[in-house]
Amino acid sequence: MWMGDYPVLPAKVLETNEELRKVIDENKEQLLGKNSMEKFGGVLPFLPKILSISKALPLQIHPNKELATRLHNENPEKFTDPNHKPEIAVALGKFEVFAGWKPTKDIQALFELEPLQRYVPSKQTSFTDETVKKIGHTILEASDETIAETQQQLGQLPRETFGPAAYILDLLPRLQEQYSKQDPGTLVALLLMNFITLQAGDAIYVPADAPHAYLSGDIVECMARSNNVLNTGFCPRADRDSIPLFTSALTFAPHSADETLLPSRSTSKGKNGKSVVYKPDMSEFDMLRTILGKKEKEVVAETGGPGVLIVTQGSGKLRAEGKDWEVREGYTFFIGQGVELTFESEDGLEIYLAYAE
Repeated sequence: MWMGDYPVLPAKVLETNEELRKVIDENKEQLLGKNSMEKFGGVLPFLPKILSISKALPLQIHPNKELATRLHNENPEKFTDPNHKPEIAVALGKFEVFAGWKPTKDIQALFELEPLQRYVPSKQTSFTDETVKKIGHTILEASDETIAETQQQLGQLPRETFGPAAYILDLLPRLQEQYSKQDPGTLVALLLMNFITLQAGDAIYVPADAPHAYLSGDIVECMARSNNVLNTGFCPRADRDSIPLFTSALTFAPHSADETLLPSRSTSKGKNGKSVVYKPDMSEFDMLRTILGKKEKEVVAETGGPGVLIVTQGSGKLRAEGKDWEVREGYTFFIGQGVELTFESEDGLEIYLAYAE
C-alpha cells in the first residue's frame, strides 16, 4: 500500500476521490510550508508504504542521485524520476531481511569453502571491498548450471563448516523453493549480505546503492520520493537489470548487521512520552512511532513540514484543529505542516507518522 503523492499508485482523498497530489498542488504553502517547499519543491518529499511480504522481494539497489539522473535522462519510462531512494523499514512483527554486507573477514572465511573457490579472484589472499564486488559480479554472471551446482555442493557440506553462518543451510532450500536453484541472488544474499531478523519496532536504514532483499514479514517502509530500482536476483532472468551497472553502483556501507540497524530515539514531539522517533541519515523525513495502551492519550507536537500517518493497530480518536476523527487499523491521514495532533485510544493504538521538516 502506497501513501504518497508519487504519480505511480497515488493516494486519494476518501471523500472526494481526488488525488493527494492535486490537493497539495492547490494548497502548497498551507500544507507543505515554506521551509519544505524551499528544500524539496512543491511535492511531498517522501513516500510511505505498508508491505506484507511472504516471498523474497528482488535483490536490489536504489541508485544515488547522480546515477538516477543519468538513468532517468536515458530511459525515463523505466527510471521515472531523477531522485535517490534511501529508505527505512520498521518491523510490525517478525521481519526477515538481507541488507548490507557481511564484515569482509566473515565473507573471506566463507569463500575458503571449496565450492566457492571458483568465484574468488586468482591470487587473492586478503579480501577488500573491491574483492567482494568482483565476487558478486562473478556470481551474478555465472551460468545457471554453475549456480545450481554451487548450491547443491553447499547444501551437502557439514553444518559446522559454516561456523556462525550455519543458518545458510536453513535458508538455502527455502530460497530455492521460492525461486529456483539457478537464481544467483540466493548465493549473493546468503554469502555476501547480512541476514537480519527484526521484531516489532526494530528498524533498518538502507542508503542509496546498498543491496537489500526483504524476505518475509509486515513492515512500514518509507523512502525518499522515488521509484527507481535495479534488480539482479530473486526474479526471472528477463527482469534483471544490467549486472555491470548494478555492481559498479554498489556502495559498501553498511558493512555489518549492527551498522544496518536504525534504533529509535526518545523525542520531544510526543508530549506525553508515548512516542519515539526514527531518524535516518537523510533530510527527506523522520518517522514517529506512537503506542498507547488502553484509554491512554498522546499529544504530538506540530511539525514544520507535511506528514502522513497510518494506524497499524487498535482504535481510538484523533483530534486536530478543533475536529475529531475516528481512527482504527488501516486508516491513513495526510497531515499539513503546523498541525498539533491529539490521540486517545480505546483498548490500544499504534500509529506511525512520517514527516518532513
